[in-house]
Amino acid sequence: MPEEKLPLDEQFIHNFSRHGGRFLYAIDENEVQQHFEDILVEHDYFETPAFCYDEQLMERFDGFNLNYNQHLRDSSFFLSTCEYIIADNGAILFSSNQIKENKPKELPDTFVVLASTSQIVESIGEGLRGIKHHNSRGSIPTNITTLKNFQDQETTKEKEKDLMNYGVPNKRLYLILLEDL
Repeated sequence: MPEEKLPLDEQFIHNFSRHGGRFLYAIDENEVQQHFEDILVEHDYFETPAFCYDEQLMERFDGFNLNYNQHLRDSSFFLSTCEYIIADNGAILFSSNQIKENKPKELPDTFVVLASTSQIVESIGEGLRGIKHHNSRGSIPTNITTLKNFQDQETTKEKEKDLMNYGVPNKRLYLILLEDL
């Protein structure tokens, strides 16, 4: 009998959590705001510098007394959206639209990413096709990369032994996933 596949959202959540990602589900904007506040409280990020390129995110979370900047130095965390979230390996797909020309290791150790359920795709290939399709008239973004190694005390030692993860930075990643389907 063929193995029954989980729906994409469940597959993503399982793989993302297994890699140490912190997943927060929201059904509306009130829950998005509450989850964001919970993250700020957990790490005492109020009135600290937050690294963010996205003007819409800065406006969306304007009421939290954060000092938004585009300078990596001294930033407490990185606030961003993403291109896609990848179900088969639990990764987050970024491009120059979100991280400009920075390498993931140059960004703050904590990421707070806002995405929607419509951004879940099965594989990296499907995400790359989506990027190409959405940017067919203009130029395709550069610096396309995935982030799939997240800080988790229990799995960090296992990852250090894995040759495929050598040199890939671990980040503390919070994903606020907004239901939009």
